[in-house]
Amino acid sequence: MSEELPAEVTRLLQERTAARAARDWPAADALRDRIRDAGWEPIDTPDGSTARPILAPTSAHLPSLLDQEAAVEASVLVLLDDYPDDLARLLQALVAHAPKVAWELLIVANAPLAPVEPILAANWPEDGPLPEAVVLPSAARLGWADAVNLGLRRSRGVVVVLLDTSLEPIGDILAPLLAAFEDARVGIAGGWGVTSPDAREFVEAPPGEVDAIEGYCMAIRREALRAVGGFDHGYRYYRHADLDISFAIRDAGWRAIRTDPLPVTLHEHRGWEGQAPDERDRLSKRNFYRFLKRWRHRPDLLLRPAGGA
Repeated sequence: MSEELPAEVTRLLQERTAARAARDWPAADALRDRIRDAGWEPIDTPDGSTARPILAPTSAHLPSLLDQEAAVEASVLVLLDDYPDDLARLLQALVAHAPKVAWELLIVANAPLAPVEPILAANWPEDGPLPEAVVLPSAARLGWADAVNLGLRRSRGVVVVLLDTSLEPIGDILAPLLAAFEDARVGIAGGWGVTSPDAREFVEAPPGEVDAIEGYCMAIRREALRAVGGFDHGYRYYRHADLDISFAIRDAGWRAIRTDPLPVTLHEHRGWEGQAPDERDRLSKRNFYRFLKRWRHRPDLLLRPAGGA
């Protein structure tokens, strides 16, 4: 990185690295907050920690479009962090298997290590039937939920589809997703879904109505998105944020539907594989506690609660 770290931030990072090595997570979290208060965002990698300056996201000043009428049938929202080759593969697949409906492509560039523009120039045609790719840059690395919400706020689709770069479409991926919303009661749909008897242990569910949609490919009706306002910003890591928004949408009166298998090939999921095992377990548990705090006393939201009829 080009910015020189202040001596105080360097010292706090060293203390945080030591706390993480000792598995003293409360101390590590407290040091993270002190680093943020100093104007820097800690960036943890398997090779150690550094920090980026916290700047105002350059797209944050843009007004939300969610209260406006939809302008296209679907918005495809993609988040780019640090894996440009994954984005290139996804773009190539969308070009090869372009949806047949009116749609838009939104790319949230969450302070990625590689700029988006060369990736687009090499993999996304400027002219032709495909929509222009709209890039929403963030000048500093945002937490997962804040980055996704940045894109959701600028979407113009009747349905917004969050598409992970680990997926490679091998056919029209929007057609089966949009078909689920022909039922006016459906607020959220996707190619993977889960159910639970107690909101603590979730298992994969077959196509049909489910308790929650997994976030690898998640489609949300515009009205449902307005009702819940997006993802809870407390989910800085992606894990279990999909459970939370699924329950919020269902709590607002909508149904969640897992579609039949989608025409996609699955590749390595960077959000999981890119984290050290201890760190991803810690972040996952913290997110799950956040989910439980909000929803553990709502068995009425479960399709088949334990002890139910």
